[in-house]
Amino acid sequence: MESAPETARDTVHTVRESAVYTHGHHESVLRSHRWRTAANSAAYLTGSLRPGMSVLDVGCGPGTITADLAELVAPGRVTAVDAAEGVVAQAREYARERGLHGIEFAAADVHALDFPDDSFDVVHAHQVLQHVGDPVRALREMRRVCRPGGIVAVRDADYAAMTWFPEVAGLDDWQDLYQRVARGNGGEPDAGRRLLSWAKAAGFTDITATATSWCYATPEEVAWWSGLWADRTTASSYARVATEGGHAAAAGLAGIAAAWRAWGAEPDAWFSVLNGEILCRV
Repeated sequence: MESAPETARDTVHTVRESAVYTHGHHESVLRSHRWRTAANSAAYLTGSLRPGMSVLDVGCGPGTITADLAELVAPGRVTAVDAAEGVVAQAREYARERGLHGIEFAAADVHALDFPDDSFDVVHAHQVLQHVGDPVRALREMRRVCRPGGIVAVRDADYAAMTWFPEVAGLDDWQDLYQRVARGNGGEPDAGRRLLSWAKAAGFTDITATATSWCYATPEEVAWWSGLWADRTTASSYARVATEGGHAAAAGLAGIAAAWRAWGAEPDAWFSVLNGEILCRV
C-alpha cells in the first residue's frame, strides 16, 4: 500500500467533519435509505467480494446494504459505522432481524476512523462523500485502513445530473434549492462526477470509475419517490436548515412539496438519478 504524505497521515486523526448532514434521519429520509440493497446500490462492487473477506461499511445508515454485504462475505467480518448513533442502533436491530450476528456496529467519523492501518479487505461508502467536509481526506482515511491489495469502493449521486419527465413547475426550484442548501452545509451535491478526481487527489493510482443510475418509472416507484421528497421538503432536517439558513421560506418549501406531488400524479412520470462510482485498488 502506498503511503499517504506524512503530513496527511499525521493530522488525519485530529480532523473532524465540518459539513452538516443535509438530510437528517427523518422517516422520509430513512424510507429511501431502507430501499437500498447491494443489488441496486453496490453492484459495481459485489463482483469483487469473496467469502471470508473483511469489510468496513462507512455511513451504513439503517443497514440494508450492510446486511447484504455481510451475507456475501460470510463467514468474513463486517464492521458498520455511521456518524449518527441513533441510526447505528437501527442498523444493529435490522441485522438482528435478518439473523446476522457477525456484524459489529459503532459510531464513527470517516475523517478519523478508529481502526489500525491495513485493517480491512474492502472499505465501502455509499452516498457519504457528498456530505463530508473534506472528501479527499476521507478517502485517504479509508485508504489507510484498507489492506494492500484491497479495495476502497465509493458511490455517490450527482444532483445536477438528475433528470425527470414531464417538466413540472417547481422541480427546477427544488434542484436549485437542494444544491444551495447542501453547499451551505459544507457538502458537495454533485459528488458523483468528482469521485475520480477526489480519488486521484487522495493518492490512488489504480482506479476504475463507472456510473449507474436509479430509475423510478412504475406507478408504485413514482408515488414512493415523489411522496418521500414531498415529505422531506417540509418535515425533515433539510427543511429546517433550508429555512434557518435563509435559503427558502416555509411557503416556498410548501410549493416545492406540492410540485413533487403534482409530478407524482402525472401518468408518464419518470425520474433518473445518476450515480458515480469508483473502485480503488490499494
